Amino acid sequence: MNKSINLAVLGLGTVGTGVVNLLKDNAGELARRSGHVINITHVGTRRHRDDIDATIKQSDDLLAIAAADDVDIVIEVIGGTDVAKDVIMHAIRHKKHVVTANKALLAKYGNEIFALADEYGVQVRYEAAVAGGIPIIKIIREALAANKIDWLAGIINGTGNFIMTEMQTKNRKFGEVLAEAQALGYAEADPTFDVEGIDAAHKLSLLASIAFGIPIQFDKVYCEGITKVSLQDVIYAKELGYNIKHLGFAIRRENGFELRVHPTLIPDTTLLANVHGVKNAVMVDAHPLGQSLYYGDGAGAGATASAVMADVMDLIYVITAATPSDVPHLAFVPEELSDTRILPSDEMTCGYYLRLTVKDELGVLADTTRILSDNGINIDAILQRDAHKSGLVPIIILTLPVLEKQMNTAIKQIEQLNAVTEPVVRIRLESLDE
Repeated sequence: MNKSINLAVLGLGTVGTGVVNLLKDNAGELARRSGHVINITHVGTRRHRDDIDATIKQSDDLLAIAAADDVDIVIEVIGGTDVAKDVIMHAIRHKKHVVTANKALLAKYGNEIFALADEYGVQVRYEAAVAGGIPIIKIIREALAANKIDWLAGIINGTGNFIMTEMQTKNRKFGEVLAEAQALGYAEADPTFDVEGIDAAHKLSLLASIAFGIPIQFDKVYCEGITKVSLQDVIYAKELGYNIKHLGFAIRRENGFELRVHPTLIPDTTLLANVHGVKNAVMVDAHPLGQSLYYGDGAGAGATASAVMADVMDLIYVITAATPSDVPHLAFVPEELSDTRILPSDEMTCGYYLRLTVKDELGVLADTTRILSDNGINIDAILQRDAHKSGLVPIIILTLPVLEKQMNTAIKQIEQLNAVTEPVVRIRLESLDE
């Protein structure tokens, strides 16, 4: 074996502990693959852990650890943005390579962090920040480097997918399933980041950047959660041959890029529609490859630790190679990142599921279809149910793809009809062109 490679693990939560255990369990295999002995010399933790090897130094002084002479690679798994940013920037300025699982940090400060890393000649790796154990960053940055990516669509939040799966397969209501997800540890006590799509939007901003060669632009991702998806709509979607999934989309258009996260009807025959539970999956449409799907565990100690250590292994090759080189942080050389605009939501294009609640009166459907037609919206399917005891009738309409601006105008006009008693429910629809 050659020289030892020394790691510092900052944070001993689920992921940090998973990294420590993985290295302990697989030390021999990792040494055989890398040609080097890999040691953890420091861990950053607020309280002393008796279950950590006594040879590993424990401290809550994260900045000191990040600058320590006996550290080659800093692994940041503390979460959050402010402290994590300070620690990573400090490590970079001391010429340490960095591995992070922190998607929120990179979505907010990634451009700044990568620029500093380029200045100091070190690498920041972040495979674990998106889709857990699925090596989607490496696939897009390296395996698909010869391709022009037209779009990608992903289930990139396991909590949201668990909730939608239970609603879809067991006809359960959102609140009931969310409570179970919290009891199982899939959702936090405050589940906002997961159920409102913020976590998925963080990840999508990173995927879009490496897919299209654009700066990270989290603030321009259209974001919509699943809290307003009703069991009624899930059931109607099933009757029409669709599943509702919480998806992130990054799409290349002639006039810019669409970046959006929202509940989406997709045909129940598609591969993504059959990704269930807490699993993640990302579908990529590229030229000349075509469509490919990447599936696996999107979270958890084992999956995330696997991704973290894969980055460590790559960095060992960078550190020890005779002529070190690596793929650019965002897959394209920094001076070639494109300033192509990110489209605002009213310029985005997709199909729609609309649910109207109307009085049982003649002419309502005719008035609705006329409004859609006047706004250039083509109907793909209509489902009209029997009247409730209240005398109200649900009407479900699927449309072909249309600009959101046109749909917004049409919905406002429909809601002004006297027979329409409630706001129109709207869920986006995508065929995924499989």
